[in-house]
Amino acid sequence: MLRKFGRRFGGRRRLSGKFLLILILVLITFFLFFLIENNIKPTIESIAKSKANLTAVEIINKTIYDDVLQTTKYDNLINVQKDAQQRITLIQANSIEISRLISQTGIKIKEALTQIEKQVIEIPLGQALGSYIFAAYGPPNKVRLLPVGEVEVKLHQDFYEAGINQTRHILYLDVSVLIKVVVPLFSEEFVVNTKAPIAETIIVGDVPNTLFRLEGIDGLLKGSFYQGLN
Repeated sequence: MLRKFGRRFGGRRRLSGKFLLILILVLITFFLFFLIENNIKPTIESIAKSKANLTAVEIINKTIYDDVLQTTKYDNLINVQKDAQQRITLIQANSIEISRLISQTGIKIKEALTQIEKQVIEIPLGQALGSYIFAAYGPPNKVRLLPVGEVEVKLHQDFYEAGINQTRHILYLDVSVLIKVVVPLFSEEFVVNTKAPIAETIIVGDVPNTLFRLEGIDGLLKGSFYQGLN
């Protein structure tokens, strides 16, 4: 009788020990998830976004400089017409050339952004925990970047006063792309945006606001004549 009771008691004690061990492991797991969700995740997310933005902007700007800036001329995009007294009567945009520029730029940037998929950003655990002393130590959290969707390209303009009867007209590309940051346990998408000037000229002569027009652009060229002049 005593032996049976001892066996039952010993069995319950072993069972209680296993249950306690499982409970401790579950609590540790929940604590780790809580730590990751509330401390590590925001830091990794912030660092990953910053590095992703820097990488994407660098690729976009390099593509614009190498493939767009070298072959784009102001006179191919904008035609300034004057009368016999050298007064400006019309500023006309070449909508066909602008459409071609926007389309080709989007294609080239999308091709260039495939480089991002090959890159892996490593964030040490010490940095993810926000430690200044151990920022370079600890197992790395590997972050992957993926371009998502199409590249959005717009052409904008700015006008600035450049002197007496002189106006500086600048054309620049506004590029936006959606980037996905992929980290173990979570992922997030965010928009990378950058602007790059591609052409400019100095317009000599008085440009009355009532005579200023941009024709044939169908909304491709955004901006206002007096933007930057006020």
